[in-house]
Amino acid sequence: MTAARSGVWMVLAACVVWGVAPMYYRYLGRIPAPEMMAHRTIWSLVFFGAMLAMQGRLAALLGLWRNPEFGRIAAASALISFNWFVFIWAVQRGHAVEAGLAYYIFPLMAVLLGVATLGERLTRLQGLAVALATLAVGLLTWGLGVAPWLALALAASFAAYSRIKRGLKTAAAVTVTAEVALIAPFALGWLIWLEVTGQGAFGHDAGASLLLPVAGLITAGPLILFSWGAQRVRLSTLGLVQYLNPTLQIGCATLIMGDAFTRWHGAALVLVWAGLVLYSAESWRQERG
Repeated sequence: MTAARSGVWMVLAACVVWGVAPMYYRYLGRIPAPEMMAHRTIWSLVFFGAMLAMQGRLAALLGLWRNPEFGRIAAASALISFNWFVFIWAVQRGHAVEAGLAYYIFPLMAVLLGVATLGERLTRLQGLAVALATLAVGLLTWGLGVAPWLALALAASFAAYSRIKRGLKTAAAVTVTAEVALIAPFALGWLIWLEVTGQGAFGHDAGASLLLPVAGLITAGPLILFSWGAQRVRLSTLGLVQYLNPTLQIGCATLIMGDAFTRWHGAALVLVWAGLVLYSAESWRQERG
């Protein structure tokens, strides 16, 4: 198997796990979102830490607080923790469709952020793609009578996270582990408080005790696969394959979890897809040119 083909399979595997992950969080909906988030943080740190240990790079993590990029890593940590929490809360509260929509909007929002902060310029087709995504949000707001705040919060936080991560010289595996490590003390403190007050599920609910560590696996595992795969495939291929994630999320939400999918969601999705097709086609043309 060629490196490019193996890279595509790695990215596909990562996107499939991300796409079906909402079912895991919905199944454990009896676990409050803050507790779920705390376990996701702690178990992710276990997996990321084990990966660095196997690579012999734990020393790089321990000395990171002296790194000039530490401030940016701390900001990225705050953004990704916010993103994770909102996603868990949205899925548990029956808003998995809106959470999935966020990851269609994210690439186009990231483009706007690049224009605003990096002075990047858009072609006409790219500008039309962003306009279609904006129209989709406006249509959804008008149809539902309220702005899709969850989708916007998820898309904006992940776009800002991606912007901060861009250009970091520290290895990605080290920075991701550091981001989780920075919020781990808060997560651990919360879990200890729950245990002391008798409210924690871990160790008291057999099913939850077995399944909660999986939160770390479905967080760290796909990210590692995606990172490896991204190094082996074309950027345009990577962008197209990523759309499998929100497609599966919305499919699971509507077909399996029974979340509401209105005609307004459908209309917004058509507009966003049109924008993504235009943007992807233009990106493909620029890359080949």
